[in-house]
Amino acid sequence: MLPKTDQAIKAGTLTVTDMHTAGEPVRIVTGGYPELKGSTILEKRQDALKNHDHLRKIMMLEPRGHNEMYGVIPVAPNNSSADLGVLFTHGSGYSTMCGHATIALGRWALETGLITPVEPVTEFILECPCGPVHVATAIEDGVIGDTSFESVTGYVHIQGMEVILPSIGHVTVDIAYGGAYYAFVSATDLQLDFEVSSKDDIKARAVELVNIIRQTYIIEHPQAADLGFLYGVIITETNDVRLSDTNRHLCYFAEGQLDRSPTGSGVTARLALAYAKGHVDIGDVCFFSGASDLSFSGTISRESQLADKNGVTTQVSGRAYHCGTSNYIIETDDPLREGWQL
Repeated sequence: MLPKTDQAIKAGTLTVTDMHTAGEPVRIVTGGYPELKGSTILEKRQDALKNHDHLRKIMMLEPRGHNEMYGVIPVAPNNSSADLGVLFTHGSGYSTMCGHATIALGRWALETGLITPVEPVTEFILECPCGPVHVATAIEDGVIGDTSFESVTGYVHIQGMEVILPSIGHVTVDIAYGGAYYAFVSATDLQLDFEVSSKDDIKARAVELVNIIRQTYIIEHPQAADLGFLYGVIITETNDVRLSDTNRHLCYFAEGQLDRSPTGSGVTARLALAYAKGHVDIGDVCFFSGASDLSFSGTISRESQLADKNGVTTQVSGRAYHCGTSNYIIETDDPLREGWQL
């Protein structure tokens, strides 16, 4: 029931469904968000940033969210081949690609009827800021199972880049793209140990590394300037990718958010890097885990190209689960009505 006050905005102004994929939150807007303007998905992303960012803050930040929250804004697609469009949000802005959220959308779109379920596999095209993504959701006797997606081409941007960190000196990193750009470095090279180092020390080293690269190195995407930036850093347990065991890594994205999942776009980028180094081949099935230790599977489907970049198309799979629904009330005299960050 609404509080009896003139300051209360009518219930139903902003509604969401909460899910998670491998522990990483997916807050999906279900009502109350305005129609975004733009002839492309990237223009809609700019409209959201410039004109409606207060709604992102309401959903992502405290007291309704937290520093590690993640969200989804479904939009009408601009690409004629796409069935659904989407923007991805987090505590400090808007992502260009998100695998764990795509996996959640594979279930949610069928349950809501946005996509008509077809057994045994329902397929559709999701238009993301990085481009169209092919989504396939398993369904048997009406029960929805795993969702997989084939993202845009993943490719290696640069290998063996030397970076000087004030805390430890020289480190060597690789940068690869999987719908977003990630810097890859092993825990050992950062003088860390997943079993011994504190989470605060790991985060501090990750944030230090990504900030140094952002300040000293310019990334240019071959097709769209809005996609040309370093989104995060992935710290790997080992320098290679193993077929016989789950490959552990930690992804710190945006302004130091820790992904609880293995990071779907990060898995695409890591597979592209592993293929370039000869660690995996087309068709090899690999497993990756993140902070929650729940895994995604990933495999390279084929070689492909993004403009003039040679890379690979990968298939990443996982499962999403429901957490709840919310109907937000925003009071006009609440000093924290648009959220805040600690």
